[in-house]
Amino acid sequence: MTDTGSNAVLAAREHHIARGVASAHPIIIDRAAGSYVWDAEGNKYLDFVGGIGVLNVGHNHPAVVDAIKKQIDSFTHICFQVGAYQPYVELARRLNTLVGGGEPYKSVFLTTGAEAVENAIKIARSHTGRSGVIAFRGGFHGRTLLGISLTGFSQPYKQNFGPFAPDIHHAIYPNEYHGVSTEQALASLQAIFDTQILPERVAAIILEPVLGDGGFVAAPPVFMQALRALTTRHGIVLICDEIQTGFGRTGKMFGFQHSDIQPDLITVAKSLAGGIPLSGVVGKAAIMDAPSPGGLGGTYGGNPLGCAAGLAVLSIFENEDLLARSQAIGRQLLSGFETFKARYDGIGDVRTLGAMAAVEFVSDRSSRTPDSDTAQKVIEQARAQGLLLIKCGIHRNIVRFLCPLNTSEIDVQEALGMFERALAASL
Repeated sequence: MTDTGSNAVLAAREHHIARGVASAHPIIIDRAAGSYVWDAEGNKYLDFVGGIGVLNVGHNHPAVVDAIKKQIDSFTHICFQVGAYQPYVELARRLNTLVGGGEPYKSVFLTTGAEAVENAIKIARSHTGRSGVIAFRGGFHGRTLLGISLTGFSQPYKQNFGPFAPDIHHAIYPNEYHGVSTEQALASLQAIFDTQILPERVAAIILEPVLGDGGFVAAPPVFMQALRALTTRHGIVLICDEIQTGFGRTGKMFGFQHSDIQPDLITVAKSLAGGIPLSGVVGKAAIMDAPSPGGLGGTYGGNPLGCAAGLAVLSIFENEDLLARSQAIGRQLLSGFETFKARYDGIGDVRTLGAMAAVEFVSDRSSRTPDSDTAQKVIEQARAQGLLLIKCGIHRNIVRFLCPLNTSEIDVQEALGMFERALAASL
């Protein structure tokens, strides 16, 4: 019989799993519920990673589990290109309304976030007849060839995987803490137009309203509004990558809604289906309809289990007021972070937008030199306390918090206590 203890499974992992697949924590998860996970030895952890932003409604939410079970009793797979089914169509209808309001919007469903990004670029190129794409430094858009071509930092994603997709250009993302203003970011876009590609050859500009893996940095509303005006003026498709920011993480259903703009397309994935692989592109109907029949799709895209789960997730948001809860979690975390910043010089910056929260570690506050070693120590010490966290940022010096949005006030306070003990042990 195979030994299922953590040490045995970790040893087997080393032997059987490709080295390029990293794990943040040397633990073997046995079960999960709500905001908690348990390892193979029965140790309990508060999970503030949430499958990297996938579990905004928590682990094994009963409504999601029930929806999946009911769908299993009907069928698990058809392939939408073979025959349509109601959960796919209904999920599209609800998302089109959520994103587009009263405007005509359409959707296509896929499997992974990277696949959604690739299809959004395909749609934009088809609509405009142009090839160029502008992304941003610090942005993350997936691990496929086009995904890493769009991603705005080198390690660990680009390694020696090139050559990369052509006609991709990177502008500077605004970051007030590191001295990059909205004006400077917009000037970098103009420099691209002046020196690399004319705006009339650009099909799309894609950005995360809040950098995810790049460090949880929110684009100022004035920047987003200027970007919307610029893209409209030049006939460029504006794509908001909402894969990590979507479904309540920022305190609104989607990150772009903080800026009072309307993008042309958005990409969705992660928390869309409560842990079932499902992604999509949602956008203005006239743009979405640019590819001819057969140009979009995928064998597993919009799998019925994922669509059923996605419908349950949307109902949970309606029934449990998770947007208000996201905002409350953000306020509670920020209050704790600001207290910790006053106590520990190694903390350079703290920031939250809704429950999308991060602490940036520096070796010197004046120079704001990134300190990835301390960030790693804090994560390890937090795990020892019973709190799971992961890093982000170009320099991997930022600790991010992605707890389920239905995490209780008591559990958030407990997590803050664990985090402070980890800080005390590391700084």
